[in-house]
Amino acid sequence: MTAMTMGKSLSAALHTAMRRDERVLVMGEDVGRLGGVFRITEGLLDEFGAKRVIDTPLAEAGIMGTAVGLAMRGFRPVVEIQFDGFMYPAFDQLVCQVAKLHYRTLGRVKMPLTIRVPWAGGVGAAEHHSESPEAYFVHTAGLRVVAVSDPQDAYVMLQQAIASDDPVVFLEPKRLYHTKGEVDLDANLADAAPMGLARVARPGTDVTLVTYGGQVRTALDAAVAAEDEGVSIEVIDLRSISPIDYDTVDASVRRTGRLVVTHEAGREAGVGAEIVASVTERDFEYLESAPVRVTGHDVPYPPSKLEHSHIPDLDRILDGVDRALGRPNSLTGVAL
Repeated sequence: MTAMTMGKSLSAALHTAMRRDERVLVMGEDVGRLGGVFRITEGLLDEFGAKRVIDTPLAEAGIMGTAVGLAMRGFRPVVEIQFDGFMYPAFDQLVCQVAKLHYRTLGRVKMPLTIRVPWAGGVGAAEHHSESPEAYFVHTAGLRVVAVSDPQDAYVMLQQAIASDDPVVFLEPKRLYHTKGEVDLDANLADAAPMGLARVARPGTDVTLVTYGGQVRTALDAAVAAEDEGVSIEVIDLRSISPIDYDTVDASVRRTGRLVVTHEAGREAGVGAEIVASVTERDFEYLESAPVRVTGHDVPYPPSKLEHSHIPDLDRILDGVDRALGRPNSLTGVAL
């Protein structure tokens, strides 16, 4: 085991995948000479050369369209979209081509394409650099969408995404790039948990708290704080948000009887809404209270000085837990 940051573990995963398979190539804005804005692709150009590490023009639609052609010809392109808000110029290619070609060709054409996205807020950046657009892609049939929350998952899941024959939108929480953790650099992909499997990040008995990406750490902090008040929170890290591992979520909700979902993205038609609807359909008879969503606000991403009020923090999550438990909370002010 080696202690490293999430950024370094992602870089290590790219090096490992490119050494393993010469069909893997990396492309995007500033990924070569600069090593990427966040230095995730640093060192790749020196080791693999300009034919496999390609600095592209500032044109996301062109980057994605080129990657589609490469994937159709048997390559395994890894595209870096420099910031989450830059996904929109590539939206047409991603939705109309990447997500549909396998289905459109009755399986004859595969799309082994990984789209890496530095994603979400918490780094003091502006709009288009701090957004959470995952619901667009979760709604798009034909795409896998995953979000990592620690260096070990980042190392393993990026390799799994690259090895997949399906297109994968790979979300990397920017605010976790510098967080450290133990990484098994010799991890065998065949023995690792599947990319689509959720994990119980912390067992609990009173409330199920479901989240993904950068919110996992905040949820774990909330669970520790709640323990001081005698509340046991089970934290589930989804890891994959399309498809969602409902077996793990269902099993937890059926034990606790209560559900809270938190994410940075806005509340309206977000991933949390889908989870709440699905759990209500599947587990209604087990629920002891209405599910609760704790999300970002339904506004364009705010200036950096206000983002601490936009991203759900420990206090907002605990308030959601109180709502689920029928305890005094910000909406009622009194016990229900």
